[in-house]
Amino acid sequence: MITVNGKQIPWESPVSVADYLEANGYKRNRIAVEINYEIVPKSQYETTFLQDNDVMEVVSFVGGG
Repeated sequence: MITVNGKQIPWESPVSVADYLEANGYKRNRIAVEINYEIVPKSQYETTFLQDNDVMEVVSFVGGG
């Protein structure tokens, strides 16, 4: 299992952060990702893999004014 934004998700094999975000419809230019309480730089999304028991937070930026 991994936890994404507080929701537990069954997990079987490693997948990159980039692949997870794409599969779940996230727009990479409008989000920030934290895994196990550490910010993941956008340049590392392809090389960072989610593992069993990881906790990931995906934060969307919202404009306003």
